[in-house]
Amino acid sequence: MDVAAAVVKIESATRVCGTPARAAGERHYLKSDLEHFGATVSDIRRVARSSVAAHPGMTHDELMDLVGALWSRPVHESRMAAVMLLEFFPTLLRVDDLDTVESMIRGSLTWAYVDDLAGHVAGGLVTRYPESSAWLDRWAVDVNYWIRRSSLLALIESLKDGERFEQFGRYADSMLDEKEFFIRKAIGWVLRETGKKHPDEVYDWVLPRAERASGVTLREAVKYLSPAQRAAILEASDRKPAR
Repeated sequence: MDVAAAVVKIESATRVCGTPARAAGERHYLKSDLEHFGATVSDIRRVARSSVAAHPGMTHDELMDLVGALWSRPVHESRMAAVMLLEFFPTLLRVDDLDTVESMIRGSLTWAYVDDLAGHVAGGLVTRYPESSAWLDRWAVDVNYWIRRSSLLALIESLKDGERFEQFGRYADSMLDEKEFFIRKAIGWVLRETGKKHPDEVYDWVLPRAERASGVTLREAVKYLSPAQRAAILEASDRKPAR
């Protein structure tokens, strides 16, 4: 694969898809310092898929070289394509690719890249490699709140399968008193998704911590609980139900 040519092709194709109005609006919304072409997520995904369709049998090293080259570009669409390519080829990834994922998260500075890198890419590696816990344990105490957020989001898929709730509970409990919005939101988000299949487990964890949890966390966490469970948690938190 000619990586440099592939990057040029992806950028050229996504530039054609974009509009100046969308580019300006997206750049403002994401508070981004990158160049934006204004392509939609679906357009970026289509272009990214097309770029690798011409290279069947892509190897791990080819994938990581292309991802690295795209990520190094100060262009939103290129960085989005880099994240998507990691999602397209989960079986090519190895556990030590979490180092690359971590580096990308540190450089993201926005949920627009972090949430897919953590929830999908890192999350897929977490379900496949038990030794990934060493990375997540370190992420959960990192000074960078995007890294801490990622330690939570990376467990969503495992939690849906009824696994690793104790691990998530340790991380979330250590962050429950934080004031950072993106941490509070992440705890609630993961609890909400877990509650779709395992509401009792979520209820048992949240209830004794209801008074400590923020309103942002609780609003998400109780969404799929029973009315009685929601009422008990809100009473324990000393908050009134939203009208």
